[in-house]
Amino acid sequence: MTNNWMNDPALADIDRKKLDFLQALVFESRSMNKEQMLPFLMAVAKRGQTEHINFSNEEIEAIAATIKNYSSPEEAAAIDKMMRMRKK
Repeated sequence: MTNNWMNDPALADIDRKKLDFLQALVFESRSMNKEQMLPFLMAVAKRGQTEHINFSNEEIEAIAATIKNYSSPEEAAAIDKMMRMRKK
């Protein structure tokens, strides 16, 4: 997946700082294994709080849908799985 998703018109109303934060998260987590992910996600959550980065449900839905448009079928399936887990 490339950074092109960040320039999609569907995300025009979302603060660029939030999109940059997500892009950094994706980039930093690419080489991590499952054992490294939980501590990483906890650190990311803390960093988000420190930087006052919060996402509304509408922003999360728009971002997930947009990223899926730029993803491989495997990545899109993983996004769908995460979104289902989020709603439970």
